[in-house]
Amino acid sequence: MIPFIWLGILAFLLIVEAVTAGLTTIWFAGGALVAAVAAYAGAGFAIQVILFLVVSLILVIFTRPVALRIMNREVEGTNVNSLPGKRAVVTRDIDNLAQTGQVRLNDVEWTARANRDDHIIPQGTVVKILEVKGVKLIVEEWSKEGENL
Repeated sequence: MIPFIWLGILAFLLIVEAVTAGLTTIWFAGGALVAAVAAYAGAGFAIQVILFLVVSLILVIFTRPVALRIMNREVEGTNVNSLPGKRAVVTRDIDNLAQTGQVRLNDVEWTARANRDDHIIPQGTVVKILEVKGVKLIVEEWSKEGENL
């Protein structure tokens, strides 16, 4: 009778995972499967619960980060999320202290600031976008060493 309870828990967790697709309950489903096998083999209820908890915890700790990395590998940034790492051309000197600076990227003008306050980047310089803060691009001068434009 106990193996069927674990299999019921397993089925429930798999249904929840199929509905949410968030990689949250699949790890506990693995624990329930191991507990069901242990119950079928005649292990006591305490051993089944311990196996369920230990296997679930091991799966969450060791396999979830790998699975998330694999699933998110193909995700491509869109809009603002795609800007870091791209290159732009300075159209107005970037001077953080004077609060000036603009760059052009894909025919769009962006307000830009240097990643260091003590650095002025002159017009015409190619820069690399490091991050986006609000509506401003944080940039640094692009170095051709080891990188292609």
